Amino acid sequence: MTALPSPQQLRYLLALADHGHFGRAATASAVTQSTLSAGIIALERQLDAALLERGTAKRPVFTPLGLEVVARARAALAALEDVVETAAAARDPLSGPLRLGIIPTIGPFLLPRLMPVLRAAFPRLRLWLREDQTERLVAQLEGGRLDLLLLALPCACGEAETLPIAADPFLAALPAGHRLAARDRVPVGALSAERLLLLEDGHCLREHALDACGLPHGVAPGEEGFAATSLHTLVQMVASNLGVTLLPQLAVQGGVLAGAAVEVRPLEPATPAGPVPARSLALAWRGRSPRAAESRSLAPAIAASVRVD
Repeated sequence: MTALPSPQQLRYLLALADHGHFGRAATASAVTQSTLSAGIIALERQLDAALLERGTAKRPVFTPLGLEVVARARAALAALEDVVETAAAARDPLSGPLRLGIIPTIGPFLLPRLMPVLRAAFPRLRLWLREDQTERLVAQLEGGRLDLLLLALPCACGEAETLPIAADPFLAALPAGHRLAARDRVPVGALSAERLLLLEDGHCLREHALDACGLPHGVAPGEEGFAATSLHTLVQMVASNLGVTLLPQLAVQGGVLAGAAVEVRPLEPATPAGPVPARSLALAWRGRSPRAAESRSLAPAIAASVRVD
């Protein structure tokens, strides 16, 4: 019978791949650097293959085979974890740890009211939270490091299953006293004449806002290189009269405007019968995950917490 690598050997290999440094990988693995190095050397001997280049480079360099083994090791450990989670889910649904990934334009505004709801409805569930941009969260979901995502559609979600749970309308955010603030609703077309401030590239809200309002991608009208890394920064830029922006209603309800001289107005659809510009909030999970059914059952509680109507 072929001798198989141990899960611990694979964990050492993945820690090195993730951290790119023997010392940091050892710390993350709660072992000494010599123990981690010995484990990887033993793995290479067992496979009779070089996974790392041996040279003078300070950072570990994986061979092409090493990179392939890293990918397969990640999938193998995820499959082993699924075995344990399958039994746990059958024995006691909606209990134990659940690793939830959430994007920055949702997390700070929804979590304060979502967490008490989930604690009351599912007292045996322990949520571990990870906030990051969509692309990185999806990669962690696919790699088995997260169980469930709360994000906005559309997204490049790979093979993940998605379930829309709520529409989150966009609002025009204007400096106090701005001419458009005199209107009850701001026509989408009126934004083309304004300096439109947006989040920097990499934040899905940027693309969602432009798509929802039918505005061109690339540099927004009048943007001239101005961009922010958070909604709070965008609000301060608007308050400083640098331009206008688009904010999700969820963030406005969550207090993103606190203390800022900014006024918000609903957007008027581009056509009388057209939809109100909005993003779609959704859950995403691995379809093959043993916790897929649990993810679906969480949707009503999360949707009720959004309350963006």
